[in-house]
Amino acid sequence: MNVLLVEDDRCLAAAFAAGLRRYGYAVVHASTGREAGQATGYDLVLLDLDLADEDGLALCRSIRRFCGVPLILLSSRGAEQDRVLGLRAGADDYLVKPFGMAALEARIQAVVCRPRAAANATIVVDDLTLDLAARTVRRAGRAIGLTPKEFGLLARIAERRGKVVQREQLLLEIWHDTGRAAARTLDVHITHLRAKLGRPAILQTVRGVGYRLGTAGGG
Repeated sequence: MNVLLVEDDRCLAAAFAAGLRRYGYAVVHASTGREAGQATGYDLVLLDLDLADEDGLALCRSIRRFCGVPLILLSSRGAEQDRVLGLRAGADDYLVKPFGMAALEARIQAVVCRPRAAANATIVVDDLTLDLAARTVRRAGRAIGLTPKEFGLLARIAERRGKVVQREQLLLEIWHDTGRAAARTLDVHITHLRAKLGRPAILQTVRGVGYRLGTAGGG
């Protein structure tokens, strides 16, 4: 896997790159937002929020406009609001510095993992079609652009067709965490999914339990 590492602290970038290479990743380092914008051929982005030449959130949004690869924000800002802003900008995950390489590797694996269903499976719920092999979603034939995290969340709910998937199960499977910050992250992703699907009622909330895909309540 080719990783684009966007980090303006060269010492920190060197340490991250060395650690990633030990895990078998190929790393391209960009020290500025401009360099990141010129990079190509990467499968995952690790983006520092606190760049000297560009706002990290703006760069995250810019990358998301033309690229759907997994993107993890790295930041020393650990407040819940900072995490929420990062996720709303299009990030799949948000990791607070300092952290160990094992934690970073676990987050990388979490955002790139595919749904557990067979790779050639297609899931159809009403007018919604998920292709698990191509990782695409269509509603009434129209393509819907989702981030890898959003697709993984929707796929896990869709795989249980009509059954309620518990919040705790989703938190453990996707974020490996059941804390308040992770729960808030799940809420943000559910909100984004409903907006992108253009039919909020198809992704139903079962209060106090979890979520399911249904056909009731048009929209």
